[in-house]
Amino acid sequence: MRRIDALLADYGAHHRTRGNLACHTAGITLIVFGVLSLLHAIPIRGAFTGSEALLAAAFLFYLTLDVPLAVAVTAVATGLDLVARAAGSPVLGAAAFVLGWIFQAIGHAVYERNSPAFFRNLLHLLVGPVYLVNEALHIRRIPDEARPVSRT
Repeated sequence: MRRIDALLADYGAHHRTRGNLACHTAGITLIVFGVLSLLHAIPIRGAFTGSEALLAAAFLFYLTLDVPLAVAVTAVATGLDLVARAAGSPVLGAAAFVLGWIFQAIGHAVYERNSPAFFRNLLHLLVGPVYLVNEALHIRRIPDEARPVSRT
């Protein structure tokens, strides 16, 4: 089993309900948007900011896991980065970040009734966006025992 498959399966085992997946879809999107918005306040060189540096570093990490997933998740994150840049509001970014974590907490407390996967493995903070993109695009097959079930 490739490392990406093991990470997706482990992450999926902590995210088995559709309600939690819905909360995570909103939550992770808001968190990524918030982080990128906040990092726009850190200029690096010319038109580049901390957000682009984070995107480049994340892309390199994701490339070590799976090339098609790396391209897909980076494309989605780049779209969020463009929206964050257009919004130009660190306050909006901070609010999105906090709201995203609220969605995450609701997903685990109400629907999943377990602790977040990153409590056991901090790497899951980077796996979450890949998992959501993979759920949407079905780039890699996740073992059935790690797939979300229909219970809410």
